[in-house]
Amino acid sequence: MLFSTSKKLRMPTPDQAPPGRALEMPVPERHFVLDAPLKGPFPGDTEQAIYGLGCFWGAERKFWEAPGVYTTAVGYAGGYTPNPTYQEVCSGLTGHNEVVLVVYRPSEIGYDQLLKIFWESHDPTQGMRQGNDTGTQYRSGVYYFDDSQHQLAIASRDAYQRAIGGAGYGDITTEIVLAPPFYYAEDYHQQYLAKNPGGYCGLGGTGVGCPTGVT
Repeated sequence: MLFSTSKKLRMPTPDQAPPGRALEMPVPERHFVLDAPLKGPFPGDTEQAIYGLGCFWGAERKFWEAPGVYTTAVGYAGGYTPNPTYQEVCSGLTGHNEVVLVVYRPSEIGYDQLLKIFWESHDPTQGMRQGNDTGTQYRSGVYYFDDSQHQLAIASRDAYQRAIGGAGYGDITTEIVLAPPFYYAEDYHQQYLAKNPGGYCGLGGTGVGCPTGVT
């Protein structure tokens, strides 16, 4: 995405972060593709997941295309500034990652299947970058909501490390942490590639498949 060449490759400190604001970012009521609400409360038979895997435009599309996903939204997580703007995140000072919120029905798609999409859709060994996009906002991250998601994320990381290690890749740098606050990104970012089919998508996987059902 734009501005990528000026990003810092180190996490900022809290005192460097802009103060942010209390007002939440306004977003459309309905998903442009799935026609589901972008904000909760979500149906009781759904669960949530958050992933960071580079530019969130292409990342969101990977998940809304998956059967069993109820809705998706892009936003910012893992930093210090409350309700940041895109420009603030692009400064490299908020500490936020570009992420995708995935609301899914476990009866139709398992968390391990979402992890498979996550690992196979990017190169998780690149640290603070993804392809030509460089900076802390493009780091690889899994943000879990409960112990079950945590255990599955760790197991899938270890399994994928063995797979890509055998293909000549280095160590996975993905952060796996408890889900921090999710701040919605501006409305024009939501389902960007559906609204702009020719838009930029910087995602590129390793070409190595990730096993599912790992323990």
